[in-house]
Amino acid sequence: MASIKPLSDRVLVRPIEAEEKTESGIIIPDTAKEKPQRGTVVAAGPGKIENGNKIDISVKEGDEILYGKYSGTEVTLEGEEYLIMRESDILGIVS
Repeated sequence: MASIKPLSDRVLVRPIEAEEKTESGIIIPDTAKEKPQRGTVVAAGPGKIENGNKIDISVKEGDEILYGKYSGTEVTLEGEEYLIMRESDILGIVS
């Protein structure tokens, strides 16, 4: 099994699939679905060094996060879609 270990302040995220149906029950076709902006952290890098000081990364594996619509680089690993993004692309942690 292949795996990806993010470097520096990068994070590997599994996007959460977009909703198939609206709250009122209307089915959304694939062409109209918006790109997901929510995902789960699969792996996180060790942090970065800035001005000689190590800055630890603030998210951890399993955290559900919100990120910008066009953030990250899409990667496919063993048939699954992931995003690799910088920690600064993360808008917040969902609690």
